[in-house]
Amino acid sequence: MQHDVIVVGGSYAGMAASLQLLRARRSVLIVDAGIRRNRFARRAHGFLGQDGVDPAEIVRTARAQLQAYPTLTWIEDTAEAVTGQKDAFAVMTAQGSRHEGRRILFATGVSDALPQIEGLAERWGTSVFHCPYCHGYELNQGRIGVIATGPMSVHQAQLIPEWGAVTFLTNGVVTLDDAVRADLVSRGVTIEETPIRRLDGEADVVLADERRLAFVGLFTASRNAPSTPIAQTLGCALAETPFGTQVQTDDMKETSVPGAFACGDTARVPHSVSLAVADGAWAGATLHRSLVF
Repeated sequence: MQHDVIVVGGSYAGMAASLQLLRARRSVLIVDAGIRRNRFARRAHGFLGQDGVDPAEIVRTARAQLQAYPTLTWIEDTAEAVTGQKDAFAVMTAQGSRHEGRRILFATGVSDALPQIEGLAERWGTSVFHCPYCHGYELNQGRIGVIATGPMSVHQAQLIPEWGAVTFLTNGVVTLDDAVRADLVSRGVTIEETPIRRLDGEADVVLADERRLAFVGLFTASRNAPSTPIAQTLGCALAETPFGTQVQTDDMKETSVPGAFACGDTARVPHSVSLAVADGAWAGATLHRSLVF
């Protein structure tokens, strides 16, 4: 069977795109490995109608709604390769199956390359965050640490005082000139330049001199890249962003390979559930139009 569209990745963006296509009575195959980027988060925030809901529950509900449409096929597997061209793509999976489709949509999300600090990865999504709009409100204007990873961290340290009293932990990664220092101080930011030894407790930072700084939460900027090279191996071009790399698309969400589209975190910045859903919905509509016109 040749599907109208094969969607690689069944999280928020992939499901939002699929919904538009299913409602146009198109046949859609979703290939999903079940590894959501926000799987570590206890609650999703800033997503209209779902504020404070467990992300796993949002996904379960969305999938159940999609599966009410008879033209959907969903397989739990990992897409390992895509070959072919417009109107004749093929997807090969880890379990050895082969599927054909007229169009491909990459909604694979991104990987997060985190700072190499002891204890940070274990707290990612629970007390160490990247998006203040998603997690800042619940910190109740308490003491917040911003861990530098590069020049963009200065912007983060300038923004996050909207949510609490900020300490900017430069950790030997960024050098601040006089103008930037003055700007941060004017925003009430405390600058801490002693390197970080480890994270401890809920969100405590232990410095190289053994001082312990207690925070209600921490923010840092991860480096992002598509979570799988599957789009690149098809020939899709990548684009550099301030946060890493993403799959390059035009305004219609089509990649540099005709007939192959991309949406969500893997194809846009910045990242949030709301933005992923919006991007997916638009990709679904433009994909449908590509099948019509």
